[in-house]
This record gives sequence, C-alpha cells and structure tokens, in this order.
Amino acid sequence: MSTVSTAIKPALTPPEPLPHRDRPLSLRNIGRTIATGYVPLILVTLVIFLPLLWMILSSFKSPGEIITTDLKILPQNPSFDNYATAANKVPFARFFLNSVIVTVIGGTIKCILAVSTAYALVFVRFPFKRIIFILVLVALMVPPQMAVLPNYVLISSLNGQNTYWGLILPGLGTAFGTFLLRQHFLTLPTSIFEAAEIDGAGHFRRLWQIVVPISVPSIATVGLVTLVSEWNEYIWPLIITTKPEMMTLPVGLTLLSNSDSSSQAWGVLMAGAVIVILPILIIFAALQRYIVSGLTQGSVTG
Repeated sequence: MSTVSTAIKPALTPPEPLPHRDRPLSLRNIGRTIATGYVPLILVTLVIFLPLLWMILSSFKSPGEIITTDLKILPQNPSFDNYATAANKVPFARFFLNSVIVTVIGGTIKCILAVSTAYALVFVRFPFKRIIFILVLVALMVPPQMAVLPNYVLISSLNGQNTYWGLILPGLGTAFGTFLLRQHFLTLPTSIFEAAEIDGAGHFRRLWQIVVPISVPSIATVGLVTLVSEWNEYIWPLIITTKPEMMTLPVGLTLLSNSDSSSQAWGVLMAGAVIVILPILIIFAALQRYIVSGLTQGSVTG
C-alpha cells in the first residue's frame, strides 16, 4: 500500500502557475504597441507621402516660393499658372491620349495572355510544361532592362519606331502575372473541372465560364499592377519614340524638362509630374483593395 501511495504522490503536485500577462490596456502593452506598430507605420507613411505632398504644393507656388532660403510649406498665392504653362509648352493632351491607348491595349492583352498561359500551365497536359514554368520564373528574375537593346534592334528592323504597336509589342509578356495566376489556379477545387469535363466542357469554356469568374480578385490584381506598370513605363517609350506626337506622359515630362532648364521651371515641372501621376494614383487608390484580396486569395485553406 505504501508503494502505491508513493507512486501516486508525484501526480498530486499542484500545477505550475500560468505566466503573468499584462492587461490589454496596461502602460506596458500600450507602449509596446506604439513603439513596434504605430511609430514604424507613421515613419513609412511620411517617407512615402511627404515627397508627393511637397510636389503637389509646389505645383501651385510661384518660382520665388520654391527657390528661396525662407522655407514656405503652403503656397502664399495658389494658382494654376504652372499647369497652364506646362500645357502650353508641350502637348500634354496628346501625351495623355498616347498613354491611355498604350496602357489600355497593352494591359488588356497582357492580362489575357497571363490568364490563358497560367491556365495552360495548370490544366493542360503537354510536354515540357515544367521546363516552360521554370523559364517563366527565370524571366521573373531577369531585369527587364536587359531586353531593351534586343527589342530595339528587332522593332527598328520592322519599322516600328514611333508607332503604337512598336510601343506595345515588346511588353506583352508578363512573368509576374503568369506566376501569380498559376499559383492561384493550383488552389482551385479539381472537382469542379472534373464535373465540367464530364459534361463535355472544353478548355475554352472551362477557362471563361469557371476559372475566370471565381478568380476575379487575382485577375483584378494582375490587371491593376499591369496598368500601373504600363502607365509608368519610361525607358522603352523614351528609346522607341522620337516624335512628340507619339510620346507618352512620362517621356513628355522629360521633354518638358528639356524645354526649360532654368530654376524658374521647377513649379512647371511639378505641375507636369502631378498631371502624369494623378490619373493612375486615383485608379490605384480606388482599386487597391483588389491587390490585398488577390494576393491573399487561396493562402488560407481548410
């Protein structure tokens, strides 16, 4: 009996006390939240937002308020004179039209190619599929600037300078969009496609009636990123265009800078920069929620 009591005795020892936790509203928790959460967030926001705010405010200032030792944050007499001067010096309306054409046509084709390529890499059986996907990953890691010279030689030999197709054609492939959509398509339930295949649905019908409707957030993410990159593209339009009537907005801003290099032109340049970034900034702010939902879609399973 004593042996049994001895064996049971260690099991009757009281449990170790739980570790002490601070109250949610304690000074320690509040200080940790501010130091590790709000302070870095505020600093990053200021680093991103302050240059943009300074550019917008400077576009309404006179030259004497920009080039001065007496720093003035807000414009003393706000006016749109810099915007009028910028519009008169270079044809911003034509630049805007060119950017819209290149962005809409190029972005649409890139999204269609990304969706169809990602679908083929996931649902279509063909030889060397894994090798092709590895090549897509390689293209994702290679800087696009490396292809500028070969593309220029090719497009120039085909008389594509100062043409819309010459601006659009070299950038139609999107390794990022293909990779992102492929990873999302891998998370789709296979039972839906098996049922559609039994019903006689081909690849085209499965793609546009099943895959696309249930993948709208991911496709919208690819589309938004594509539109932003197409609108902000600078190097290729700068190289392939020599006529002002075919230049896009980023290249037109360079033309505006070259038209007047004096210190009096800073306000005009700021106004031109606002004209360039404002449309895509509005679109991005309105649709940025699709980026979060598209990038996280399929990350939680179960």
